[in-house]
Amino acid sequence: MFIQTEQTPNPATLKFLPGQVVLPHGTAEFRDAASAHAASPLATRLFTVAGVAGVFLGHDFITVTKAESKSWETLKPPVLAAIMDHFLSGLAAMNAADAVAVASPAADGLESEIIKQIRELIETRVRPAVAQDGGDITFNRFESGIVYLNLKGSCAGCPSSTATLKSGIENMLKHYIPEVQEVRQVQA
Repeated sequence: MFIQTEQTPNPATLKFLPGQVVLPHGTAEFRDAASAHAASPLATRLFTVAGVAGVFLGHDFITVTKAESKSWETLKPPVLAAIMDHFLSGLAAMNAADAVAVASPAADGLESEIIKQIRELIETRVRPAVAQDGGDITFNRFESGIVYLNLKGSCAGCPSSTATLKSGIENMLKHYIPEVQEVRQVQA
């Protein structure tokens, strides 16, 4: 098994590409070992590596966030070993019961046309680009002209996330949906 790595815009995170599906649907984020323990054998294994501060699972990638005191030079080899050991064990990345809970949020039948347009733009134009950088972004709500979004994985805490929200996503949403006045990040 060969696992590729890619830099992300966030220097505290590194994207690992195992060359196979990690999660068939949705994404999952774990900010500590306790949240991963019952839900994800893969994330649990990664948190046993000293210096791992966060784990994000995407369709075909894993983003690992390191503690500030660690360097990628020393952390990368044990993280690669943990990922390889997990996939060679044959275990799933997520326990079956928890896999449903992390699927992408679905639109309900009662939402407004504006919210449908926002969701479509986020799904088709924003999420694929953000996934390339090892993260995810999901719609939270739309109130009084403000779109609230959740940033996950390498996007959470990234130095360039504010610029991405304001210069990229906000400008695009304003262009296509005049009712949008601002975009803000919310903590998941």
